[in-house]
Amino acid sequence: MLKELNQVIDYIEEHLTDELSPEMIADYTGVSDYHFRTVFFHLSGLTLTEYIKNRKLSEASKDLLTGEKVTDTAFKYGYQSVDGFTRAFKKWGGALPSEVFKYQTSRSFPKLSFTITVKGGKNMDFRIEEKPAFHFAGVSKRVPMQFEGINHEIVKLAQSITDEQRKEMRALQNLAPYEIVNVSYNADAHFLKEEGFLTHLIGVLTTETNVSSQLEKVPVEAHSWAIFPNEGPFPSTLQQTMANIYSEWLPSSNIELVDAPTFSFTKMDTNKKDYAFSEIWIAVLQK
Repeated sequence: MLKELNQVIDYIEEHLTDELSPEMIADYTGVSDYHFRTVFFHLSGLTLTEYIKNRKLSEASKDLLTGEKVTDTAFKYGYQSVDGFTRAFKKWGGALPSEVFKYQTSRSFPKLSFTITVKGGKNMDFRIEEKPAFHFAGVSKRVPMQFEGINHEIVKLAQSITDEQRKEMRALQNLAPYEIVNVSYNADAHFLKEEGFLTHLIGVLTTETNVSSQLEKVPVEAHSWAIFPNEGPFPSTLQQTMANIYSEWLPSSNIELVDAPTFSFTKMDTNKKDYAFSEIWIAVLQK
């Protein structure tokens, strides 16, 4: 995967002056756009679109230093207008494009290079299970992105569940893991930067189709699922496991993400404060 990522970086470099979309890059890699964008962000800390924009503006800055006209530079790097280029360049570099050559001052954004870094050598236990098509049935709301700590909007959602809703969920529940699960899906475009919102559902897995209007029903196609058990302080252990899945496990596996809801369940330890056993379920495609 690291070799492929570096090949993609080279591909981007070769096409900085062309029309370059995340979909085109994913097509070049041979994996889904969702999979590549997710892995790229967790390894680089940048969205793919951000990286391409930064590289284009960095190379544009070099050209401007040589005296190239602002108009020519703007169109060279795919901007439809000089005004649009000027705004983007000013936001990125803190100076107007016209000032670069005049004052011989600029900034740069170097090309990325991915390398292997060993971090503690910890094992990641996981298993793969096949699951037929099913539905999530539960209550949901749009909640803000939050990668660390307690998301208080999710707490409010849990507190809003009525006895009638709980009773129906228990009656519908007929598919492993046979637990109340927390489901995440339909994230905003900036989900990789902890910006915007996603839909969070608290509910159960069911193959039943007769769900009342007091619960939301979310269909899920048949998939393979990678399941990651984890145990420790809650929610930090769960959140760290999630981060490790994307930044360490996926790049070293021969597995591709599927664009489907991710879910987890948690069992709190009654003998240890803020301590829990959890499982994270992620839809995957085995190559």
